[in-house]
Amino acid sequence: MQFPPQFLDEIRARVSVSDVVGRHVQLKRRGREYVGLSPFNKEKTPSFTVNDEKRFYHCFSSGNHGDVFSFVMFAEGLTFPEAVEKLAREAGLDVPRATPQERERAKRAADLADVVEAACAWFEAQLAAPAGAAARDYLAGRGLDDATIGRFRLGYAPDGRGRLARALKAQGIGEDRLIEAGLMKRADDGATRDYFFNRVVFPIADRRGRVIAFGGRTLGDGTPKYLNSPETPLFHKGRVLYGLATAREAAHKTREVMVVEGYMDVIALARAGLDHAVAPLGTALTEEQLVELWRLADEPVLCFDGDAAGERAAFRAAERALPLLKPGKSLRFVTLPPGEDPDTLVASRGPAGMTALVAGARPLVEVVWLMQTRGRADTPERRAAIERELMQRAAAIGDGTVQQHYRQAFRDRLAAAFGQRRAPQPGRPRGGPNWRRQPPGREAPRPAALGLAARGDVATVKTAQERILLALLVNHPGLVEGHAEALAEIGLADPSLDRMLREIIHLCGSVEGVDTAVLKRQLTAQGLDGPLATVTDGRVYRQAACAAPDGAVDEADRAVAEFLAWHRRQRMGEDRAQAQRKLADEMTDENARALQGIVRDQARGGS
Repeated sequence: MQFPPQFLDEIRARVSVSDVVGRHVQLKRRGREYVGLSPFNKEKTPSFTVNDEKRFYHCFSSGNHGDVFSFVMFAEGLTFPEAVEKLAREAGLDVPRATPQERERAKRAADLADVVEAACAWFEAQLAAPAGAAARDYLAGRGLDDATIGRFRLGYAPDGRGRLARALKAQGIGEDRLIEAGLMKRADDGATRDYFFNRVVFPIADRRGRVIAFGGRTLGDGTPKYLNSPETPLFHKGRVLYGLATAREAAHKTREVMVVEGYMDVIALARAGLDHAVAPLGTALTEEQLVELWRLADEPVLCFDGDAAGERAAFRAAERALPLLKPGKSLRFVTLPPGEDPDTLVASRGPAGMTALVAGARPLVEVVWLMQTRGRADTPERRAAIERELMQRAAAIGDGTVQQHYRQAFRDRLAAAFGQRRAPQPGRPRGGPNWRRQPPGREAPRPAALGLAARGDVATVKTAQERILLALLVNHPGLVEGHAEALAEIGLADPSLDRMLREIIHLCGSVEGVDTAVLKRQLTAQGLDGPLATVTDGRVYRQAACAAPDGAVDEADRAVAEFLAWHRRQRMGEDRAQAQRKLADEMTDENARALQGIVRDQARGGS
């Protein structure tokens, strides 16, 4: 049985090789690939690799190589048609039948691809012709040079009825084919007209770089300002990302992909050397587009305007992504400065400005938190409503493991924001089995989790707490990402420890796959071997067992969250004392309002 090549390509695009292979082979990520023990040979050292971007597996010990279909045939003993049908069901596709009609449909799609390519070449020629002067002026005004115009194959659709049809008639392309390709439309009275006219034309390509549709930007007063091709046998707007073919190679090298709003943003970033940007086609991201993005990078960065519309768009993307989350697959979010878009930002600040902005991108969990906590939370009832809504958001996540971690993350944030405390279980030290029980009546101001006895003055106790925090991060660097923003906001009393904290945040945020060994080497190279030795001292581990290399990660995560909550309360207490002194010195309305604001914040923070 023969299947249309486009259908097999769609299955390969929707079903990742690592997901299928991972049901039979335990895989671990290594750089851009996954590795595991060969399913074809008995071996002790992994020689089997899976590459989702290239959509194949390879076994170095046996020489076996193939795609998702061949692996299912091998692992489950299926024929090729059976493997196709099985994977098609997983991808949510109906299997086409090898009927004469299906064969004719595949031939027709190939014919339409030729029509669209011919139209693209004609649009390019019109841009270079005298009639394209206004379009060239527009592109030059947007900072585009000839090389960029050629690279993205930009063109011009001139004004006037039927010009494209007359031009392509010489190539044997009639109006019916142009209508089917979305390049002309027929009115109710039977008259035909060009779909694009007096517009700068942006070719839209599939993942292989083949032109399948167009976007057009009007040069006059026509509406809409931007217009995309209609749905055709080649083009389905919700499945395509503008710039995908260009971004794939860059994303393969960097494991990064950025989602921006429109064509010009993608082009401007590429011209600035940031080739890993794509854009949806005038709509919110769809599930299919999100899956496509996760093939390029584990955590695509979504850029939104810094206004109310941008916030709404970010929330819509977050909501749509939640059911699709899997271990290691998430999103990050960047809010652009007011009045800026990627095009203007790289023009004013250069590529480094955009790169710096992306480095501070917020994780998805934080955006979901903001979705539910923007309103007032000053009563138990409102806080209960927030908690209920957060848990409903977590319940939408399809993967059980990811859902569990989101629930815990929300509980920790609720505890930090509203001062909630879990009652200790009978006969168990507060904070879990890894915490050292403290003698009663000897507690100094401290994080609730870090149960340190107050041996010495408050400054000494604070330094000990800060060493425990850094030990937690050094031995569990995977925790940094989830608390990066809160960690960046605090300042440690010990200057050397504070510098060490900054280096840890920087390394974990800029270097992929940082583990404890890499972290220690980098900190030593930065001249922080002395502070590192005090942090990894056995006495620190005796004070908080979960800070040790073999400490429980969930306990360590809770300890970091509680330290940050405690630090916030301490800072707010200091701010309140300073505001009280200022009000005592100058009894003004401004100082009174400032103190009242701090008091309200403390109430919300559980102080």
